[in-house]
Amino acid sequence: MSGPSSAKDEPITQRGQLVESIASGARPPADWRIGTEHEKFGFRIPDATTSADEALRPPTWEGPHGIGALLEGLTRFGWERVEENGRLIALLRDQASVTLEPAGQLELSGAPLVSIHETCREVGGHLKEVKSVADALGIGFLGMGFQPKWSRADMPWMPKGRYKIMREYMPKVGSLGLDMMTRTCTVQVNLDFANEADMVKKFRVSLALQPIATALFADSPFTEGRPNGYLSYRSHIWTDTDPDRTGMLDFVFEDGFGYERYVDYLLDVPMYFSYRDGVYHDLAGRSFRRFLRGELDELPGVVPTLKDWADHMTTAFPEVRLKRYLEMRGADGGPWNRLCALPAFWVGLLYDDAALDAAWDLVKDYTSDERHALRDGVPKHALKLPFRGGTVRDVAGEVLKISSAGLARRARTNHKGADESIFLEPLLEIVATNQTPAERKLELFHGAWNGSVDPVFTEFAF
Repeated sequence: MSGPSSAKDEPITQRGQLVESIASGARPPADWRIGTEHEKFGFRIPDATTSADEALRPPTWEGPHGIGALLEGLTRFGWERVEENGRLIALLRDQASVTLEPAGQLELSGAPLVSIHETCREVGGHLKEVKSVADALGIGFLGMGFQPKWSRADMPWMPKGRYKIMREYMPKVGSLGLDMMTRTCTVQVNLDFANEADMVKKFRVSLALQPIATALFADSPFTEGRPNGYLSYRSHIWTDTDPDRTGMLDFVFEDGFGYERYVDYLLDVPMYFSYRDGVYHDLAGRSFRRFLRGELDELPGVVPTLKDWADHMTTAFPEVRLKRYLEMRGADGGPWNRLCALPAFWVGLLYDDAALDAAWDLVKDYTSDERHALRDGVPKHALKLPFRGGTVRDVAGEVLKISSAGLARRARTNHKGADESIFLEPLLEIVATNQTPAERKLELFHGAWNGSVDPVFTEFAF
């Protein structure tokens, strides 16, 4: 989740400013970049200094073994401090940031980079920095889609104003919103578009294929130490979080879709807050349209700025989100190689014209019912979900072929001459074996782990 926006504090006087805030992201292909974000769960490493009650628990912000201390330790690598009410809550460096999710999940929002090779080096460098600090604090990190062991009540809360507002609002609009905030982790990639038509085509392709990514990356089969009946429980959680700001956005496939229609959607998404003068003002459930008219009782006569609009854009959570770029939001968190695979998957599909055309040919006749059946079915069945006389595995295989060819044509190579398609290898193995990461962990749970999820914290830790 984002922090306060860095957009201009310029009053909004006309609707065109809202449209331009999105349209201004368009750029020529030579300037397209790749921004990768990933989250991970922290946990206390069992050792001589850890009590039985503390072992494997998520660290709080406070204390010598807390996330606050971890952020402080990372400053030695040149990260700039970001504080809220005197507490260190984020770090900035070279267009990248390290931030905290509501329960202390640690997120890297990577810099805009040219190739997946650079992305993977960035991820690897970040994990190395984190480990060097975390080891001394007795903290480990795990990449999965959902917290496998601890209950919602066991999760700590980070000292960030926007999370307090969301925490109070979420139970009013869905039963799983607090789980989304405290017990999920994802990996996503942010990609550019050339113009409005290019944005529309990429939005439609990525929205239609988002369930395929969810299936490939499914890695959240446990809740409170037991199998939960899902392979991507993280994805299921979004179906009962807040219907006003989540979902498949059927209007994206309607004739005439473009920047203006997405602005209309955002204006209908209820607000959470306005951040001004260093304070989060609770506006949960209020209308941004009324805010534009200066009609909010909480801020009488106040009209929003572009900064308020940029903040508001981050509070919509559809499967694909449009800002000044497109965000692919369908994948569970995971280990290092899948953190590199997710951007490779989407770059191969969307950053090569032939691949984008092939991907669109694959999905352009999907009906709304089919798109929703995929979205609703893959959290439980993943690759084995039946679809059009076959299964999602068949679709995933076709999509990976298209992506791999797109990456090969991009011809961005490393020092050994390998192109970016090498980063798809973990996904190709998942399709070849027809076994998602979640199914592999369930196999271990029922076998070598003897019905315990505790081994996941050692065998799958970063």
